[in-house]
Parts: sequence; structure tokens; C-alpha cells
Amino acid sequence: MALINCDFFSDALGVSTSMTVILPQKTVGQIGMSGEIRAEVSPPSGHPTLYLLHGLSDDHTIWLRRTSIERYVAERGIAVVMPQVGRSFYTDEVYGQRYWTFLSEELPEIAGSFFPLSTRREDTFVAGLSMGGYGALKWALRHPAKFAAAAGLSGALDLVRLQAEREDLDDPRMMDRIFDGNSVEGTDDDLFALLDQPVDGLPQLYLACGTEDALYADNVRFRNACVRQEVPVTVNFRQGQHEWGFWDAEILRVLEWLPIG
Repeated sequence: MALINCDFFSDALGVSTSMTVILPQKTVGQIGMSGEIRAEVSPPSGHPTLYLLHGLSDDHTIWLRRTSIERYVAERGIAVVMPQVGRSFYTDEVYGQRYWTFLSEELPEIAGSFFPLSTRREDTFVAGLSMGGYGALKWALRHPAKFAAAAGLSGALDLVRLQAEREDLDDPRMMDRIFDGNSVEGTDDDLFALLDQPVDGLPQLYLACGTEDALYADNVRFRNACVRQEVPVTVNFRQGQHEWGFWDAEILRVLEWLPIG
């Protein structure tokens, strides 16, 4: 695999920012790594791509630092794009920057201009943990035609509750900075409201959360909402907490679950 730390300018943010990218590389002599990958090194349509989103206290490097994501994708012929979005909840902040616009519009265009990434829906996936689980599912539900599958790991899925119960956050003023005191309930930033909107052809969804995680009840409510709306979802609720051992195991399960051609 090729590992690229990419610094670039974002027009949406008005500043330079960063992303970390993993690209497939076919090798024959690398000790401890298979040289076989499922796809060509550079398919005509570009590499299948997973956008992998970080959590509230992290950045674009964290998946590489805390999991074996590079090793996990080596045999799958899939590129991984990991952007930096600060503590934004993947939202256009009222007092801050336009991170939702950056993520959903600018990032795929910029990453695709730099690297051979497929833009086909069947080759495009998104996943994330905690805040990134919220961002991944919001992106998939708001732009379902772009993704074949989306996964939320220990996702902060009930933003309405988090706004109301600020003691759950280590930065209570963060919600004022992002939303200026306005509730997201019923808006396109409310995942439960998005599920209520009739949309044909939603991506396949995957939820995982530890039963000892503070966000477990939110994930159960979201699963139940999917069932009520007849939205197909694969669920793995098991013993575990809000920590990297759980997410390292789950991102491997996600990669095994993705419909990679």
C-alpha cells in the first residue's frame, strides 16, 4: 500500500487542511504482506474508495495510529480517504467553518483530482466512529445516490439528545459554536428526521456499538427507527466500550461486509 499525507488548500474552509490517503499497491516481495489484491492496481474507473471519518477528539491521522487499517485494506484493492474536520460534527458551523460543504462537495472532487478514485456509486463507501459515525450516516442519508454502503461505529447518532444533555460533552459551548443554540430536531442534521423522509435506494447500513458504551441507547434507537422505516441495516451490538480495541475489530468487520466488487 502507498500511504500519503496530503496538505492542500480548501476553498470551502478558506484555509489549508489535510487528509491521509491509503492507495492500493501490488507487491511481490514485501515480508508479512500479501502481494495479491482483488482489483487491478489502477482500474479504468479508479479504485473503490472508503471515506473514513474521525471522532470528536481526533484528526485525519488517528485511524492509522490506533488501528491496522492499512494492513486490513492491503488485500482488498480499496483506497481509503481520511479527512480532517476538527470538532465540527461534519456540519457547516454558524461560528466557524463550512465542514459539511467541505466533506460532501469539495473533498471528493479534490481527492479525485489527486488520486485515481472511482466515482461510481457501487465503488464508494463511507464509515466513521463516534462523531464520525454520525457524519458517515448523515452523508449517506443526505446523498444516498453517492454511496453503496455506510457504517457507523459507536456513532453519536442522536444529536438532538446531545444538544439537550450537554453534560455528556467535554466542550458544552461547542453546540453553540456549531448551531448557535438552534435545535437540529427535524432538520437535515437530525438522522432520525432523515430516516423519516421517503427515499428510494438507500445505501446498505451497518451499525456497531458496545453494550457498555454511553452511546449504546442512541444506537439502539436508531436501529429501531431503521426497522420501523423498513431500512435494511446490519447490526453488531456486543460487549464493549467506547475505545479503540472495539473500533479496530469493527473496522475489519466493516471491510469484510462492504460489497466490494
